[in-house]
Amino acid sequence: MNLQLLLLTVCQGLFLTNNVTFIAINGLVGLALAPVAWMATLPVCAYVAGGAMFAPLVARHQRALGRQRAFQLGLLVAMGSCGLAAWAVVQQQFWWVVFATLMAGYFNATAGLYRFAATELVLPSHQERAISWVLAGGILGAVTGPNLANASKGLLTQPFAGAYLVLIGVAMLSFMVMSFIRFPPLQQGSGATPLGRSLRELARQPVFVVSIAACALGYGVMNLLMAATPIAMAQCSHPFDRTALVLEWHVLGMFVPSFFTGSLIKRFGALPVMATGVVLNLACVVIALMGVELMNFLAALLLLGMGWNFLFIGGTTLFTQAYRPEEKTTAQAAMDFCIYTTMTVTSFSSGALVTTGGWTWMNLGSLLPLAATGAALAWLASRKLQPA
Repeated sequence: MNLQLLLLTVCQGLFLTNNVTFIAINGLVGLALAPVAWMATLPVCAYVAGGAMFAPLVARHQRALGRQRAFQLGLLVAMGSCGLAAWAVVQQQFWWVVFATLMAGYFNATAGLYRFAATELVLPSHQERAISWVLAGGILGAVTGPNLANASKGLLTQPFAGAYLVLIGVAMLSFMVMSFIRFPPLQQGSGATPLGRSLRELARQPVFVVSIAACALGYGVMNLLMAATPIAMAQCSHPFDRTALVLEWHVLGMFVPSFFTGSLIKRFGALPVMATGVVLNLACVVIALMGVELMNFLAALLLLGMGWNFLFIGGTTLFTQAYRPEEKTTAQAAMDFCIYTTMTVTSFSSGALVTTGGWTWMNLGSLLPLAATGAALAWLASRKLQPA
């Protein structure tokens, strides 16, 4: 840990404060304003769809502006989109809420690169721990996000409109912290191949494909269940303060393990840690299928967060082996594009499934991507065991 990494960790915590608040309120805002119930998670869906849509543009801005200015541009977009969302909720304009969260996807795609930028602030031998430490900043979001949503839900006449206004202040604080971080210049290629190998060449590497698949599917399963949790708990007559508690523990499960995940990867390797993440997600599904009491939701979402942590940090660490320094912006944009595209599908599906098929069918449906993730990890492990 050094001062620059500590400041980036704070920015990650503020980013997750934004994300967790969005998760807590967007589905409920959608449920109140959407023309039909199955559209309830469209604001959640638009947020991650915007991340996928803007990921290539963010990569170009990173190369052109550098890390710091590109990150600050993302924060300016966050302020504007939250202001627009607050206005849309007050005016009860559902499609403007969707548009505002779509624009916020630029910030989502930009801040998603904090974990990669962390590896540039430390020695190469400390990359695993740098990723873990920055993601551990999500603990701030775990505590602040749900409580912020709960405290600000009645700030304005229209429920939850005030939460968007508070998030403008969160983005402003992050902008100020980011101004003190000095990132090393991004490495550029030279000659005939200024950006290194093409994306097609990078995608021929098994480690490239499997690390992206594991991160995307792990994020997809987590998002499928997490986005629907506020709606599912409301359907089961749980008050919002209980929903906030469940989300708080879920996000703690996502980020508290970051204090030791890097050390586990250093000792056992990325693949065993990622396989443990798959097992934890399976345990989450089993507990969720056992009932709809508060403790079922709390335990299931806690395990879901821990499983995501092992898959995501393990996959991100594994992914750093798949590209050269001059290829990082292209490769990282490709990974985040796949993640946000998967999250877009699961965000939309979660609203449709939970309002039509119910919580049980959502959990059963998550078994398919978990099986695919496990198969991909087994395939890569078998390739590594083969003689060269």
